[in-house]
Amino acid sequence: PPLARKRGLVSWVVSNWDERQARVRYYHQLSQHVAVDVFGRSGPGRPVPDAGLLHTVARYKFYLAFENSQHLDYITEKFWRNALLAGTVPVVLGPDRANYERFVPRGAFIHVDDFPSASSLAAYLLFLDRNPAVYRRYFNWRRSYAVHITSFWDEPWCRACQAVQTARDRPKSIRNLARWFER
Repeated sequence: PPLARKRGLVSWVVSNWDERQARVRYYHQLSQHVAVDVFGRSGPGRPVPDAGLLHTVARYKFYLAFENSQHLDYITEKFWRNALLAGTVPVVLGPDRANYERFVPRGAFIHVDDFPSASSLAAYLLFLDRNPAVYRRYFNWRRSYAVHITSFWDEPWCRACQAVQTARDRPKSIRNLARWFER
């Protein structure tokens, strides 16, 4: 993503604001050391501009992809759509780093657990802001991978149908789809 379009440093879109959540508590700590532009219907956020969520987030270098709860494999659109698809670097609070690395390259995100405090994370974000060459390294993964957001259920089913249709001499009717996929 072109750096010239990045006008802000850190953004966060949040629709469920609850002061008891770890993500809100971490935001309060982080925002004492670096400005965070918050968008959303609750909390201190402003409404998302008419340009839309992705267009708005794309203007920032970093996006807080903070999950509302921390559970194994619970990585939501906050990471995939709001950050990666928008072309910003996600700062994640959710499952541990190893869990994220099962799905995306190590250098594609910043994990809050890699820092002893919110102030040290803020210092790192400010360092990256002043060092564009180091910041750009967070996009190196895009040379080999692309972001693809699947639609809810229809796309996987369509792909299965396409595979059956192009199976040539294989059966066109599958009685047990799970067993067929195991081949």
